[in-house]
Amino acid sequence: MTAKAIMVLGTTSDAGKSFVAAALCRIFAQDGYKVAPFKSQNMALNSYITAEGLEMGRAQVMQAEAAGVEPSVLMNPILLKPTGDMGSQVIVLGEVQGDLTAREYYAVKERLRPTIQEAYDKLAAENDVIVLEGAGSPAEINLKQNDFVNMGMAAMAKAPVIIVGDIDRGGVFASLYGTIKLLEPEEQAMVKGTVINRFRGDVTLLDSGLDMLRDLTGVPVVGVIPYMHVDLDDEDSLSYRLDAISPTAGMVDVAVVGLPHISNFTDFNPLGRFPGIAVRYVYKPEQLGNPDFLVVPGSKNTMGDLAWVRESGLDQAICAYAASGKPVLGVCGGFQILGLDIADPDGTEGGGEAKGLGLLPVHTVFRGAKTRTRVTATTGTFGSVLAPLSGTTLDGYEIHMGVSTIEEGADAVPFATLTYEDGRPQATDGCVAGNVMGTYCHGLMEEGSFPAALARMLCEARGLSCDNFPTMSFRAYKNQQYDLLAETVRASLDMNAIYKILKEGL
Repeated sequence: MTAKAIMVLGTTSDAGKSFVAAALCRIFAQDGYKVAPFKSQNMALNSYITAEGLEMGRAQVMQAEAAGVEPSVLMNPILLKPTGDMGSQVIVLGEVQGDLTAREYYAVKERLRPTIQEAYDKLAAENDVIVLEGAGSPAEINLKQNDFVNMGMAAMAKAPVIIVGDIDRGGVFASLYGTIKLLEPEEQAMVKGTVINRFRGDVTLLDSGLDMLRDLTGVPVVGVIPYMHVDLDDEDSLSYRLDAISPTAGMVDVAVVGLPHISNFTDFNPLGRFPGIAVRYVYKPEQLGNPDFLVVPGSKNTMGDLAWVRESGLDQAICAYAASGKPVLGVCGGFQILGLDIADPDGTEGGGEAKGLGLLPVHTVFRGAKTRTRVTATTGTFGSVLAPLSGTTLDGYEIHMGVSTIEEGADAVPFATLTYEDGRPQATDGCVAGNVMGTYCHGLMEEGSFPAALARMLCEARGLSCDNFPTMSFRAYKNQQYDLLAETVRASLDMNAIYKILKEGL
């Protein structure tokens, strides 16, 4: 039996469709259905490695977690990871296919339609309900030809559509009306409801506007969702977490360098759940100040971001901070940037060589193959300010180009010993030299004893109490947040109307 389907589209990027889709996944699962999310094509630098060692976008991972199922690349068959302003790495069913410019990709994308249909059909055969998510806006009239992400995907899946608009930005009635009216007549007939998201205040003040919108479009408003404070993963550069803000007085100040091609910034979200710790992003030397902990994050274009760090003057600020003796962490591309040098003989990122910041005695060489695997790790024995992190454990995943080796005879130790889920022999990862550490492990702030040990180390250095640290795991914490999301959205939507839309289909 083929699953019932419903598709969530938005008037714009960041209208809230990812969270609404996640909420519906949770609600349907709570109501006893086997649910899977689906997004045919995702453009994102926040990615994830599945149990099979395949790569997919984190938005569908978040939705799979909400549904209580294991993430699968079938849920996100195409992932585009921008490598610059004009091109992206193209990943199909978890495997890298190469780098293409936007024009090159649009010239060949139609060949991927059968792959998308096959992935969707497999999910539909295994589940009761599929919650599909679109990308950007379905009313981008210059991109509608050969669309298989928005209304084109809805047609492929025979999925009725609800469209989400963000009232917090203003102009929500115009954006919902304009989105619907820019669709072809047959596409407009597929739209079965609209949702207003992020409303603040007395919802009855919207009543007349909701009635007029329904009369103008012929589409009912099936819910008004209030502005929510839920702590779940966000989508790339649209995340409020990436805003440049001032340090929070009296709290542990964690500064993350806001690289232009930052990837997997979700690595650091879990630190913010510890009381007394604030995470912020910096883009200029004058924004750095004197934080308690400095992080250089992952990058999809390490060579380009290293050049930007130098051009912006952040290289000198980072080195001066490291010389102060406070802890520094580089993750993946950030680890490479902190090393001695980077060589790209195969032209993976355009070729050439570059000197790193020299804070870790590490040489990196890019090679064509991408490392993709999930790991468990035990950290090494450290001195200096990092001693409290010795012998801690963490779960994570590697997703990177390049191999980094510690210079022979250097006064440094590996960051951790890794055990791989795919069965390969144990190996060491990363490098620690004094107060500076680097690792290829993404997700290192989520599970195991390392996150709490790091938070405790930072708080104690500031003289802050650690007595009220959360005791639940990050996995349990996220489940709590999914329940909160579902509770709020269930109370805000006309769920009878949603189930009617789902049942009737197209």
